[in-house]
Amino acid sequence: MSLWIWILIACAVSYLTKLAGYLVPAQWMKNQRMSRIAATMTIGLLASLTMVNTFSSGQQLVFDARIGALLAAAVALLLRAPFLVVVIAGAAAAALLRLAGWG
Repeated sequence: MSLWIWILIACAVSYLTKLAGYLVPAQWMKNQRMSRIAATMTIGLLASLTMVNTFSSGQQLVFDARIGALLAAAVALLLRAPFLVVVIAGAAAAALLRLAGWG
């Protein structure tokens, strides 16, 4: 199959998934357990996306300045810094590590 067929299949699956979300009865979504599951899934998906973007490049595992940026952002979060400060701390750490020649 060509790439365009796979793209069309992905579009159809995405659309049907979105449509299924609208067809779920509202009563199910008001359930406390469903709210907890939805919140937990969001946290898990964001955490896994962060890890994949930090430790991979293409199909390889890499250890470069992104790890330092993630650690600096984590420290800023632990110190309860505002979000903008967390982002700037991560970016500054990555820039300094790359300037130092790591990654």
